[in-house]
Amino acid sequence: MAVSSLPKPSTTAINYLSPKYPSRFSTKNPTFINFSTFHSVFQSKWRSQLGFDCVRVAGDRRGSAVVRCTAEGIERSIPFGRRSIGSTAEDRAAAAAGVAFGLPERFKVVALTAFVMCLCNADRVVMSVAIVPLAAKYGWSSSFLGIVQSSFLWGYIFSSVVGGALVDRYGGKRVMAWGVALWSLATLLTPLAANHSTTSLLAIRAFFGLAEGVALPSMSTLLSRWFPGHERASAVGMSMAGFHLGNVIGLLLTPIMLSSIGVTGPFLLFSSLGLVWLTSWIPGVTNNPRDSQNISTSELRLIEAGKVDSSRHNATHLPLSRLLSKLPTWAIIFANMTNNWGYFVLLSWMPVYFKTVFNVNLKQAAWFSAIPWGTMAVSGYFAGTMSDALIKSGYPVTLVRKIMQSIGFIGPGLGLLCLNFATTPTVAAVLMTVALSLSSFSQAGFLLNMQDIAPQHAGFLHGISNSAGTLAAIVSTIGTGYFVEWLGSFQAFLTVTAMVYFMAAIFWNLFATGEQVF
Repeated sequence: MAVSSLPKPSTTAINYLSPKYPSRFSTKNPTFINFSTFHSVFQSKWRSQLGFDCVRVAGDRRGSAVVRCTAEGIERSIPFGRRSIGSTAEDRAAAAAGVAFGLPERFKVVALTAFVMCLCNADRVVMSVAIVPLAAKYGWSSSFLGIVQSSFLWGYIFSSVVGGALVDRYGGKRVMAWGVALWSLATLLTPLAANHSTTSLLAIRAFFGLAEGVALPSMSTLLSRWFPGHERASAVGMSMAGFHLGNVIGLLLTPIMLSSIGVTGPFLLFSSLGLVWLTSWIPGVTNNPRDSQNISTSELRLIEAGKVDSSRHNATHLPLSRLLSKLPTWAIIFANMTNNWGYFVLLSWMPVYFKTVFNVNLKQAAWFSAIPWGTMAVSGYFAGTMSDALIKSGYPVTLVRKIMQSIGFIGPGLGLLCLNFATTPTVAAVLMTVALSLSSFSQAGFLLNMQDIAPQHAGFLHGISNSAGTLAAIVSTIGTGYFVEWLGSFQAFLTVTAMVYFMAAIFWNLFATGEQVF
């Protein structure tokens, strides 16, 4: 045999060759290793002991080998050869660290997705703040403010169904890339359109919504392919945490940039970030983990073993009539409508609410508005990890989805009812924080349930339900403006929204399921 010995492990290093992991290579006098022989024996030995593959993937001139343990895509740097471990300061630091970890590819995908979802909402919320000085400049009424705020949704409602179908056909990567490119362009053109005419502003905001309508179906489908079932809620929670943090970033940065640079400042910043993001997304992400050149064999095996394979397209298209013939579909549709109803009321009107009801200035209103979205990001991720933990513990998927969605509806409903009795902006901010934090549990409810009941057609179902939800958002956004102008307060519409939450919770618990239907 060409292998003569291995060095005695340092006490500070992880002892990969301890009696717990017996090796036929151990001798008293270390010399060298012939890696061609070592590779085959070492690989087979660790496979038998630990149940996964460990292979040498690289070496260097100093005699070190990088061994990849492919169960999680982990790379461990183990020095071999004539020198003893820890003979230099560099080696002693490496030994103290123990191992060098390579990040699994699915974590890179979710990180890029979370960033673009953050940008998606930041681009969207800029207008909620910038509309205050624009309204003062052009003399817009409260009812017209609602029309301007809702113009984003005019395009959004049409792109949801088309975007969902495109995602099912072409995958989330390509559709998301085109969406980001187009909505970044629309963001850049928004202040120019506002200076030209209100018609131009409404048109460019509708185009902006048209581009952003593909974001959620792309995210949902892409993560369902890259994550096993017991990690999917956490992955969605992380991405949606980015989505909600976009509200915080947009609400806090926009007033500062408006006062220092002017109306064009925030629009220019966020549109530029979208174009920069594309330079990492296009070469770094694939629609399917099978197509990735960087993923390890065992990470791919882990992903595919833990999920329903939605990456293969059915030969037949699912008819809309069949999709709408099942009550679980309607449970998702009504849940999406209710979630969007409340979400867009708070997103579009929160700065105006604090300014008109409590007479705070624009910067203070932005701070009061941003706090609830920040906590929503944290609570949404918590909901995802809790959902995954329950499913992994053996609880039925249907029960978990119903628990999460019930919290996501009953919680904000109670919060909005209590908001009617708030007398200070601090109390109002606390109640809105509670309402939005609990509403984020919907991410582990209806948003994941689309992949549960229709894994092969989740993009199409997401588009249908999102279009219905967008219609509800348009009604609620415009309706809030008319209610405020008609009654002179926000209280009536907050009560209506709370009642909608309660009714949707009842319908969800009666008809939702976590089983595959289509």
